[in-house]
Amino acid sequence: MIGTAIDTNAAWHGQQASYFIEDKDDCIYNSLVKAIVEHRLLPGSKLPEEALAETFGVSRTGIRRVLQRLAAVQLVTQLPKRGAQVATPGQDEAANVFQTRKMLECANLPQVVTQCKEEHLLAMAELVAQEQQAHRDQDGAAAIRLSAAFHVQLQAIAGNQVLTEMVSLLTLRSSLVIAVYGSPWQQGCRCHDHGDLLGLLRDKDSVALADHMARHFDDIVANLRFDHGANETPDFARIFAESGSREPL
Repeated sequence: MIGTAIDTNAAWHGQQASYFIEDKDDCIYNSLVKAIVEHRLLPGSKLPEEALAETFGVSRTGIRRVLQRLAAVQLVTQLPKRGAQVATPGQDEAANVFQTRKMLECANLPQVVTQCKEEHLLAMAELVAQEQQAHRDQDGAAAIRLSAAFHVQLQAIAGNQVLTEMVSLLTLRSSLVIAVYGSPWQQGCRCHDHGDLLGLLRDKDSVALADHMARHFDDIVANLRFDHGANETPDFARIFAESGSREPL
């Protein structure tokens, strides 16, 4: 739910309570999703069960369950005899992810405008301010998370939970696309775009809002660079120690 005080961590999760129940497996799942979305684990990174089990202090069986869940939402690829790795979307998939988001999100904007209240505008304005500050600080991880949160929370205003969940999952896959094909400081969305979208939402101009959102996605796709390199097994202990992701376990 969007209120005057926004929880950006909840926003990033896309209000998907079914995916984020707090048990040990879910804590590991959340930590890995966050690391992938924030580009601390890059596409192609190997995810060996033994190394992850040691990092999180659990059995390989528990890690295997988590990797299967990540594969189910297409964030991880599991290859026979080669193990799991962070998914690397192909060029067609990359374009299709953003095309699908464009269709879903633009189509829902008239309902967003109809349902939008002052408390929604205040919450969205706070989120935009946090995202702009992240860009000024050159905090790439925060910028990525807040960019995704903006889109999910915007769509959530309409009250369609099914669509909100779909957009939330697509923002996770979008992060993989940006990690592979984005420029070094392209964190998904240009810093000022979300402020412009918020202004149109405040004006309740659903036609202009949808047009601007469509151009927003077109610009992202136009700036993708279709080249990438392979990644080695990451230093999990460093990655999750730096983010504090291991603490709940």
